[in-house]
Amino acid sequence: MKYKVIIFFIFILFKPLVFFGQHASGENLMEHVNIDVRDTSSLQRGAKYFVNYCLGCHSAKYVRYNSLIDDLGITEDELVGNLMFTGESPFDTISIAMDPEDAAIWFGITPPDLTLIARSRGTDYLYNFLRGFYVDDSSITGVNNLWLENTAMPHVLWELQGTQKAIYSDDVFDHFEEVEAGTLNHEQYDSMVKDIVTFLSYIGEPIQIERREIGTKVIIFLLIFLLIAYMLKREIWKDIH
Repeated sequence: MKYKVIIFFIFILFKPLVFFGQHASGENLMEHVNIDVRDTSSLQRGAKYFVNYCLGCHSAKYVRYNSLIDDLGITEDELVGNLMFTGESPFDTISIAMDPEDAAIWFGITPPDLTLIARSRGTDYLYNFLRGFYVDDSSITGVNNLWLENTAMPHVLWELQGTQKAIYSDDVFDHFEEVEAGTLNHEQYDSMVKDIVTFLSYIGEPIQIERREIGTKVIIFLLIFLLIAYMLKREIWKDIH
């Protein structure tokens, strides 16, 4: 009975925090994306999209090119020929040639390194951010973003997604309305964005697959040990009244 009371009070204390977190983050608008970094095909596509559309401005300087070989299931020749646009050696980090001072002048801010962006922002945020650009004539870039107001980032994927405008109802965002179609339909674009986010999630913690497998094994071991300990306890105390 004592433990039930403790659990009840813990639930009462933490429930308001959970409620506030959900509503403060706009969870009712943010769509969830199910990321699986074990999906090698998605990682390969995400890496391709990253080097073609993101690497011009954003680095991933804490990751070396050659670390992608085993996890993406590619050869060194495929790495050099298809993904290495900024390095001279597979041992180089994924950096960019853009000077930070020039970037600050052009964009008003230096584009951040994306190595840990998935860990700091979350995969749901990145997925919705890349789908949240809309036409805004008051912006220097001609677009704004539902999830990062007045963003300095241009919509580099606009040819693929097309352009859209934000529709509001009583000053509250309601939905997007297509202005000009892109080369991809909505489902294809969302799938491409998911691949990019999968790759960003992977580079944020390349060892996460191994970590989860080890964690599962540890939990199984602890459960087995708990069962053995319980049976041992019953055997020792069975004659004590």
